Amino acid sequence: MKNFSQACENNKRPILKILKAVLKDRGEVLEIGSGSGQHALYFGEHLPHLEWQPTELPAAISVLRHNLRTNSPKNVLRPIELDVCEHPWPIRSSSNLFSANTLHIMPWSSVRQFFQGAGAVLKHDGLLCFYGPFRYGGNYTSDSNADFDVWLKARDPESGLRDFEDVNFLAQEQGLALLNDYSMPANNQFLIWRKRAGSQIVREIKA
Repeated sequence: MKNFSQACENNKRPILKILKAVLKDRGEVLEIGSGSGQHALYFGEHLPHLEWQPTELPAAISVLRHNLRTNSPKNVLRPIELDVCEHPWPIRSSSNLFSANTLHIMPWSSVRQFFQGAGAVLKHDGLLCFYGPFRYGGNYTSDSNADFDVWLKARDPESGLRDFEDVNFLAQEQGLALLNDYSMPANNQFLIWRKRAGSQIVREIKA
């Protein structure tokens, strides 16, 4: 497998435990930033009732397609290109969205576009499930997360751990209400928002 991620191997089981509980009868899942495809393969195998749509940026899609070309479960679809900043997204609607460890890699402008796209494609009552590290009230949940944030910003000043309050505000602007905030291993969180039935997008985010 190209671009193997040890982080994916470490977190896939605790993430699956929650996905099994919240996605029992929920149709398709659009995954944003599938990376190596390890999550798509694992969750597709263990959640056979779901149709899993992997995506990646154009520059990284070839690796994802290579890794999913063989031994993919039938419910894992062919990967497609998706840049969160390019609207409209290539998928018009989805019952669920999933993403892991992406918001702290993106610039803040892209985080805003991520939520705009999520608000546009999620069906009413749909779920946005996100896994990754966050700050709360400007405070880190661990010393290791603080060190990780320093490393991220040294590599790219526009990246870094996001404040939960800021991303939750972006979600609320798009008609998404927080359902759960689970504490996960390795000082990560699993956040789940629901698209409120009958909700309207509060405002369109300009790039």
